[in-house]
Amino acid sequence: MDKTFLELAKSRYSARKYENKPVSSDKLSAILEAGRVAPTAANKQPCVFLVLNDEESIAKLSNACTPHGAPLAIVVCAEKDTAWVRPFDKSNMSEIDSTIACDHMMLCAHDLGLSSCWITYFNPCVVRKEFNIPDSFIPVNILVIGYSAGEPQSPGRHSQTRKPLDSIVKYSSF
Repeated sequence: MDKTFLELAKSRYSARKYENKPVSSDKLSAILEAGRVAPTAANKQPCVFLVLNDEESIAKLSNACTPHGAPLAIVVCAEKDTAWVRPFDKSNMSEIDSTIACDHMMLCAHDLGLSSCWITYFNPCVVRKEFNIPDSFIPVNILVIGYSAGEPQSPGRHSQTRKPLDSIVKYSSF
């Protein structure tokens, strides 16, 4: 797609109905590469991407969340002990790093003509058990991807559904 970044960001929406059509390995590779190159705090790279792209895996995933019929899901996990920890308040950046990677993959998928839905409403204990995720990793986000079977949302919706800039931007002092 030949869109500016803002056009790409505004046209992306959360699809909740997908065609029964697989995502090609070339597109999957590009999406995973976008996650791999995402910035992480202190370049610690704590993220691991668990790819679920077969019916059995998606069925197991449905025990933990609603994958909306997508043919592909990526469980974005983080190794907390690998992530950078801010020394002032001991805040661990693993979940932030994982979310940045998820966002990169989500926008890459959209740029490739795919739709996605970022899922945080899932049972992490079920995900951990179903996919044998080691205790040292936490499942942070699930990104389902495929070809939308629904109507796309209007890029102009943000002027009605998002807060205006002047209510969320502060200059020089809060």
